[in-house]
Parts: sequence; structure tokens; C-alpha cells
Amino acid sequence: MEYTPQMKNRMKRVEGQVKAVLRMMEEGKDCRELVGQMSAARNAMDRAIGVVVSSNLEQCVRQQIENGEDSEEMIQEAVNMLVKTR
Repeated sequence: MEYTPQMKNRMKRVEGQVKAVLRMMEEGKDCRELVGQMSAARNAMDRAIGVVVSSNLEQCVRQQIENGEDSEEMIQEAVNMLVKTR
């Protein structure tokens, strides 16, 4: 699979949010602020997972259709991956 610049940028944003959490810990920031930033990082990671899985699923399903193969199993696997992340 080819990972697009947009996918990589999403991960860079997550990385920045995690670094911000660490910085906030070092600065002794309030728990509420810290948890808010951690929640934002988790949400960003969840969205990135969705983008990667959906993009990969689209490519794989197209390839299977072109090859005359059934894509039901692959779709179920993608759904299972998304469910595991939550």
C-alpha cells in the first residue's frame, strides 16, 4: 500500500499532540488540560486509522473485483480492524 502525504501529515499531527502531552507533564499542567490533550491525540489517531483502513480497503476491493474474486472476506477483515481499535 502507498501511504499518501495526507496520511503522513495526520500522523505528524498526532506526534505533535503526543509531544505536547509530554511537555505538559513536564510543566506540571493541570490534569484536565492534560486529559483534554490526550483525548485529542487519541481522536486524531482514530481518524488516521480510519483513513488508512478505508484507503487500503478501497484499493484491495478494486483489485479483487478486477480479478473476479469475492471481496466480502476482506471487507469483514477491515471492519474487524476498525472495531479492534475502539
